[in-house]
Amino acid sequence: MSPSEISVADMNTWLPLDRIAEGLHERGYIVLPNVLTTTIVAALIDALDKREVEMRPAKVGRGGDQRSNAFVRRDRITWLDPQDPALAEWFDAMLTLRLALNERLFLGLFDFECQLAHYAPGGFYRRHLDAFRGRSNRRVSLVTYLNRGWLPDQGGELVMYGAEHALASQLKITPELGTMVLFLSQDIPHEVLTASRDRYSVAGWFRINDTLGNRLDPPA
Repeated sequence: MSPSEISVADMNTWLPLDRIAEGLHERGYIVLPNVLTTTIVAALIDALDKREVEMRPAKVGRGGDQRSNAFVRRDRITWLDPQDPALAEWFDAMLTLRLALNERLFLGLFDFECQLAHYAPGGFYRRHLDAFRGRSNRRVSLVTYLNRGWLPDQGGELVMYGAEHALASQLKITPELGTMVLFLSQDIPHEVLTASRDRYSVAGWFRINDTLGNRLDPPA
């Protein structure tokens, strides 16, 4: 661990680290309504405003096997740069969270990557897993929502289904501004229901270091 990582880990954070670790350990997921700070909300929305023009249709698959498939997902994405000074507070918090999860749950998380996502009206993402056991370096998924005043009839909910960490049946999360959801990438099947208005979010993954030869496993 570098000195910069130690200093960040020792900072006070707005994230309820113990509660997040407990939720992941006991249920495989946690939902945190209205958890983002106002400065982080402003920074993420500003990044969205500046970079929406860069968004491209999201693909399914991994590495060179990635393909567009409008029957599976209809959203557009662009990756966020962890070196962007305007997003320093966001990425510092994600570093703090990564180190805290390693300390509490011994997950061996190596890094964090994230992207902005836009579901236009009619957009969806069919039921899927973010990682298949033993075939991906993703271990913990994160979604943060950037939508003000989302109404019940506008669709676009995140639906999480029971798996090894059994949910009673299924859980629907409204994509309201400031809500954050974390879940185990290999254990929680989920989908995004069809939205009837523009739906914006940040999707991210905490990953382990699967080294292949002399190179790091690339982003999934």
